[in-house]
Amino acid sequence: MPGTELFGAEERKEVNDVLETGIMIRYTNDNLRNGHFKARDFEAEVRKITGAKYAHAMSSGSTAVATALAAAGIGTGDEVIVPPFTFVATIEAVLFVGALPVFAEVDETLCLSAEGLRKVITPKTKGICLVHMCGGMADMDAIMKVVNEHKLILVEDAGQAFASSYKGKAVGLFGKAGSYSFDFFKIATAGEGGVLVTNEESVYKIADVYSDHGHDHVGTNRGMENHPVIGFNYRISELHAAVGVAQTRKVPFIRQKNQEHKAFLTKALSQTPGISFAKICDPKGDSATFLNIFLPDTEAAKRTVDEMNKAGVGGFNYWFLNMYHFINQWDHIKELKTASKLPVQVLGAPQDYKNLSLPKSQEVIGRLISFGIRCTWTEAEMSDLASKVSACVTKALASVHA
Repeated sequence: MPGTELFGAEERKEVNDVLETGIMIRYTNDNLRNGHFKARDFEAEVRKITGAKYAHAMSSGSTAVATALAAAGIGTGDEVIVPPFTFVATIEAVLFVGALPVFAEVDETLCLSAEGLRKVITPKTKGICLVHMCGGMADMDAIMKVVNEHKLILVEDAGQAFASSYKGKAVGLFGKAGSYSFDFFKIATAGEGGVLVTNEESVYKIADVYSDHGHDHVGTNRGMENHPVIGFNYRISELHAAVGVAQTRKVPFIRQKNQEHKAFLTKALSQTPGISFAKICDPKGDSATFLNIFLPDTEAAKRTVDEMNKAGVGGFNYWFLNMYHFINQWDHIKELKTASKLPVQVLGAPQDYKNLSLPKSQEVIGRLISFGIRCTWTEAEMSDLASKVSACVTKALASVHA
């Protein structure tokens, strides 16, 4: 959790600015703020890092991706291609805007592949919700070729990939809109928060209105503002935005240290037979928040996880069995267990979610183990981690082959 590793005086200063005025909503009471507009400052810091023309801070990465879908024109009955490997919020967002998820394969990038997209595209396909997983990025040249060929709407969920880029362009800016998460576990945290980015003014204006009950934010009397479209409350508070401001300013340093530490571990672990690494389409653009290693097969990965648990190795994720990040455990999605009826239950799902065939995704995620990179690691700590992981892999592979 790099952001929270560097939590201190800068965050307290920004939060105290808000507490001293008592104005914790991002809108109204301009005369009482003493010049403090933390949500605006947060958005400005995100624009600096990403190069986005427009950024809009919201209450979470989940609400940011939901707003991105709506602002991009995705709605009821639209078929949207999604990955089976993502935090489940991506799928929830598609469902809650009324769209119909269509699952496609991921590859060794850990993201949707062009090949996987082509296999599920039909005349009913409206868009793609592409997720950049584990700090990296999808193969955007190949993805954009598919998007352009089929004239699809692309929305990017870059919740885990803030500060990642592909050939000099920030992930999140290839489609109509993108989103980042600033929750407690990301490269920078606002406690809870998210930011939508876009280079299209029309998309930004819809997002701004949609995420605040339809308010157009014109004039000085909030109660008399016009409401161009129906919206809901996805606002971020000034307190959360204040934390986000300070944290986001630290991201360039965190990213540099992440890359150094990831390179150290990659070099150390590459000497161990049986270990390979996830594909990084643009190593220079990697935010390096995760080191993603592959074992030869699922059985070897499971044995390695067992050995690491026995050895007390922490800080890793085996997503294949994770309840919230891989489709195998999403019984509530497959069975559409909802609190109230959703459009997909009225219109019908475009796939049989209970009987999906995603062999490539099962193979890739089955042998994947991810380690969260810490920007505060010492060389001794990294050497110790690499040594323990190497020993566990070696022992696990010997057990598998016995």
